[in-house]
Amino acid sequence: MAMASTLALLIAPRPVQARPTSPHLQSRRLALPPPRPATLSAPAATYPRKAGRLQQLNAASCCSNSAPAAGTTGGSATGVKDWRFFLAWYLMSLDKNPIATKAVTSAVLTLAGDLICQLVIDRVPALDLRRTFVFTFLGLALVGPTLHVWYLYLSKLVTISGASGAIARLLLDQFIFAPIFIGIFMSLLVTLEGKPSLVVPQLKQEWLSSVLANWQLWIPFQFLNFYFVPQKFQVLAANFVALAWNVILSFKAHKEVIAK
Repeated sequence: MAMASTLALLIAPRPVQARPTSPHLQSRRLALPPPRPATLSAPAATYPRKAGRLQQLNAASCCSNSAPAAGTTGGSATGVKDWRFFLAWYLMSLDKNPIATKAVTSAVLTLAGDLICQLVIDRVPALDLRRTFVFTFLGLALVGPTLHVWYLYLSKLVTISGASGAIARLLLDQFIFAPIFIGIFMSLLVTLEGKPSLVVPQLKQEWLSSVLANWQLWIPFQFLNFYFVPQKFQVLAANFVALAWNVILSFKAHKEVIAK
């Protein structure tokens, strides 16, 4: 029996005791710093505004890359963007060089007006390039700069606001400035075309009808222009009607003088 109990004690597994850890190692484990959260990269952390702009640019590039898949929608969006860019550029040019910008705009409109008059109304077999050049030159050198100075002076002369101020400007513009300016324009046009002897007969024949046509077209528009549009943009607004007026003026100024 004694031998059997001794063998049982020898065969029975002994319990494994855990190794005690030293206090030094345990304190080093506790002192380990916690894992760092994800942070911004150094450039983004240093320049947060630039990082935001880069993200916007990346988003815009992604949108632009996916735009062609939209088909015609992408083309129309590009057209609208180009038009807005042109308008912003034009308004900036008005601020920096108002006289030059209005002069060039007037030249383009007088050029288009004379071409329409020759091709659509007169139906000429061949363009009169000298006539077109003189008409365009007067738009560049006379019409644009003169209208800039006149509208600026008119806004300083009549300081009344509202409908009464618009009516006062309209009366001065249409019944004093317009008749004189139309006479000067037609006289210079005929003279520069090499026919100074026809200045007086041309004015006698076409000046009054030109003034009446001017009143029919410009009086309603100019009231709205003076009432709603700031002085800075009044010439720009008038350019929308100026194309039709240039066609009429070219037709009137180049009518053959009937000998009496």
